[in-house]
Amino acid sequence: MADTTVKIDSETRDRFATLAAARGKSMRAYLAELAIEEENQLALGRATAAFREAVGRPGIADAFDAEFGGPPPSTKTHRAA
Repeated sequence: MADTTVKIDSETRDRFATLAAARGKSMRAYLAELAIEEENQLALGRATAAFREAVGRPGIADAFDAEFGGPPPSTKTHRAA
């Protein structure tokens, strides 16, 4: 893998260095980890949006319960205290 240089201001560089040191990592390792975490967050956001769209469709909960057995009906009786 080839190295590259990214120009950032010294305040940002120092902040990254402090964060990396707090985690016991080099700045290179910290930034690589940070990039992976950000990619994962983007993917999670897309998955969440797709999930919300799917479960918002009419009848999806009933279809899921029919396919996978759904929760058992409540057998408790409700009484006033």
